[in-house]
Amino acid sequence: MPLSAPNLDDRRFQQFVDDAKRYIQRRCPEWTDHNVSDPGVTLIEAVAHMVDQLVYRLNRVPDKNHVAFLDLLGITLLPPAAARTDVTFWLSAPQEEDVVLPAGVEIATRRTEHEDAVVFATERDLRVVPCELAAVAVQPEGGTTADHTADVRGGQDFACFSAAPRPGDVLALGLSAAVPSCAVMIRLDSRVDGVGVDPRQPPLRWEAWTGEGWRECEVASDGTGGLNRSGEVVLHVPDGHVMSRLGAQEAGWLRCRVTEPLPGQPFYSVSPTIRQAEAATVGGTTGAVHAETIRDEALGEAAGVPGERFRTEHAPVAAGDPSLVLESSEGGGWREWAAVEHFAASGPADRHFRLDAATGEISFGPAVRTPDGGLRQYGAVPDKGAVLRARRYRTGGGRAGNVARGGLSVLRTSVPYVTQVENREAARGGVDAETLEEAKRRTPVALRAQDRAVTARDYEELARRAAPDTARIRCLPVDEAGTGAVRVLVVPQAVPDPGGRLRFEQLVPGDDLLRRVTRYLDDRRPIGIRLAVGPPFYQGVTVVATVHAFAAAEGEAVRRAALDALYAHLDPLTGGSDGRGWRFGRPLQAGEVFAVLQRVPGVELVDEVRLHAADPLTGKRGDASDRIDLDASALVFSYDHKVRVLGGAS
Repeated sequence: MPLSAPNLDDRRFQQFVDDAKRYIQRRCPEWTDHNVSDPGVTLIEAVAHMVDQLVYRLNRVPDKNHVAFLDLLGITLLPPAAARTDVTFWLSAPQEEDVVLPAGVEIATRRTEHEDAVVFATERDLRVVPCELAAVAVQPEGGTTADHTADVRGGQDFACFSAAPRPGDVLALGLSAAVPSCAVMIRLDSRVDGVGVDPRQPPLRWEAWTGEGWRECEVASDGTGGLNRSGEVVLHVPDGHVMSRLGAQEAGWLRCRVTEPLPGQPFYSVSPTIRQAEAATVGGTTGAVHAETIRDEALGEAAGVPGERFRTEHAPVAAGDPSLVLESSEGGGWREWAAVEHFAASGPADRHFRLDAATGEISFGPAVRTPDGGLRQYGAVPDKGAVLRARRYRTGGGRAGNVARGGLSVLRTSVPYVTQVENREAARGGVDAETLEEAKRRTPVALRAQDRAVTARDYEELARRAAPDTARIRCLPVDEAGTGAVRVLVVPQAVPDPGGRLRFEQLVPGDDLLRRVTRYLDDRRPIGIRLAVGPPFYQGVTVVATVHAFAAAEGEAVRRAALDALYAHLDPLTGGSDGRGWRFGRPLQAGEVFAVLQRVPGVELVDEVRLHAADPLTGKRGDASDRIDLDASALVFSYDHKVRVLGGAS
């Protein structure tokens, strides 16, 4: 059982005043006016206020000692982490010259009456490269490439794919320049010939050629209905797009490829045709971070002694890889130092330093006396007179940066030809700095683990240390078969879209996050233990319910409130009965859904509840049931709930 830190004095202001008045009654009975208007009582309250402040400072002594003990154990407060997202800058019109957006361009959320603006800054330069259509080709599946550039320039109709389209048929569009990280608008003059497809979900995939192969382009909008009518297609070209040769033409190639239809998805019966085509660059995308980047900050001049300490001007230092780049002047140039968690493995020549990110303190290795009377230097010491500088670090961060999709819409830095900015995905990764109370709870676990992963709790704690920007971590114990396999499930942070709905792709951890956790745990697992790090299985659930509303309640408002309640309860991050996220492996029963809906304001009676297991990728729904069981590695995911409201005001 953990020991609780005592209050050395638990009295407060009013208790001091009451004690003084009781003392007056015993020692000075002729003083009978104890109202607040009495000058003597006013003096008592003034003294009580000062004593209350002294008691507050006295009770901070245990916290101060606790911090000193944590520092002695080498445990420091974890720094905040900065949220990141990609932001797209839209041009007012296509330009003839490159539009360069330098690193540090600021974008922000809209400031409201109750909330300040959340400011992001771009991390690197963005070059929006102009382009035009240079070549057009058609490549049937298994056939040869046919050049149709002359047909497009002459306004002659040609088929985009085979006469009877097949998966793998390609329409290739060559741009005059490579446009990595740019948004490209393709204007097509098409006819309604590609009958059979659903224009809202055509079996097409747009791709761009990079040095490593074809990569998918995100489709911002498709006004052609699957190449079936005249309109514009706006594509976000991935980073890495390069010039390449297709047939005899070198260009920045994009292609529209026919894909295998999904179950129930209509397919082309006849190839669509194109008469004319144009292309232009209309925007660009780059990464942005919710932190201020500090560059080339002078820290001071080294004295050349062991254990020397310096501080950054701005604190806390946001987490990063690396968090801070430290350099020292040497021989007319700069030498870089590496950050380490401790100096135990540092030799006298190792250019290592420690960073306390919470305070911004930089410390160099100490010299420790050995039993024979000599000194052992742990880590190198900067030369006397050497100038130290922080070449780059970030300050800021926190959960406030986890803004929803579309939240960044204000351009705070004036950029020529740019009229609009947006984040197409929610920002995530923002974590507040660790508090002292949180560090107290973490310390016993960290001491038991000793930086080694043995138990399931060790794996979870170390994984959180490697990736504090995750929402949930779950380690499944070593299997009973004795194969020595450990599975760590990672659930990333996700910010709901406006309306409180999570999309399935938001719950899939990125490759960088999985690699970071895997690399950290791999160095700390026992030899012979196989490690698998990945996402949990998300069991899609569709609730179909019928409720009766009170006569005075508005039916549509009740329906929206009921849907909100279902999505909130079945949220894998913040749902469940305790609001801390759905428990791994916990089954879902119709009875609890009845209870959730019955608590919705305006609901008089819950008539019927049916549960359907659903595939969140294909949308396929299973048979109705009263209970959905989940595996130990599974979480629920709300998928397209349906609520029917009877009665109520129209």
